[in-house]
Amino acid sequence: MSYTTAALIGAVGALLLDLLILRTRLVLRAVFWATYPIIFGFQLISNGILTGRGIVLYDPDAILGWRLVHAPVEDLVFGFALVLSTLSLWVTLGRRGIQRHPAAGEGRSLLQRIRRNGG
Repeated sequence: MSYTTAALIGAVGALLLDLLILRTRLVLRAVFWATYPIIFGFQLISNGILTGRGIVLYDPDAILGWRLVHAPVEDLVFGFALVLSTLSLWVTLGRRGIQRHPAAGEGRSLLQRIRRNGG
């Protein structure tokens, strides 16, 4: 299987996860598309460093060959799939009330409790 095929399968899978399986429908929200360019920009920077300096090399037969700031287009599609899947799972777990402790903002009081209890 080529990297192109894997990236496309990943993107379709992430869309199915978001729209049909978990029904978070993040890709239908303006806030997702308003914030995604931030992620995309940092992805281009990191990909540019890794592929532009030759740290990561790709078999030319496994990719289309289209690049954006040194990044193969497949990396950008695969990155979209990873971000969308992660956010969809995060929203789903949040809706179900599943949260790891400490919650955001609890750090100081948690440390005080640990110190009082001898931890």
